Amino acid sequence: MLSNEKPMIPLDSCYFLTLNTVDKIDVFNRPAYKQVVADALNYFVDTQGLSIYAWCLMTSHLHLIVRTKDASAPAYFERDFKKFTTPAVLKTIEMEMDFRREWMIRHFEEYRQSLQRKEKFHLWQDCSSPLRIDCKQPRAVMERILHIHENPVRERIVEQPEAYLFSSARDYTGRPGLVRTRVVQQQGLFGTKLLSAN
Repeated sequence: MLSNEKPMIPLDSCYFLTLNTVDKIDVFNRPAYKQVVADALNYFVDTQGLSIYAWCLMTSHLHLIVRTKDASAPAYFERDFKKFTTPAVLKTIEMEMDFRREWMIRHFEEYRQSLQRKEKFHLWQDCSSPLRIDCKQPRAVMERILHIHENPVRERIVEQPEAYLFSSARDYTGRPGLVRTRVVQQQGLFGTKLLSAN
């Protein structure tokens, strides 16, 4: 392959991403902050053609299984999502009566300075190490989805995944969640099937 050629990515591939806040600060500990991320995900579904198969927002990170409109690696989505959500989250932090507000904002600014970036604040870490998942391997897809949905259970926030509002686990029980999720179901051992797109 020539160095200037793009590698061919199968159209049936999706990606598992984890976006971490800087220094894994527990930013998303209030519903108002979490709602900003849910609204942003819906915005990218509507405007960028993003397909979200699973998501879960914890206090310091966001797990996603996504497919971009052109089935390319999600680097552009990740960049745009971070750029879009950072000012929205910071604006919400400014409006909330959060005793950690000044500390968090100062920390985001200092982190940005350490990276010598032009933006004033840096909410998200740069690296997410996306992992490509072959959608023709339903077991691998479903294992990732279950792993994502079990996060709040492992953290003892809820007893059942679908009880956690800020994830797609509700969608997988037939109830609409906060983000328009494309629900998939394992179909035998040979494929996955799209059930719904909320």
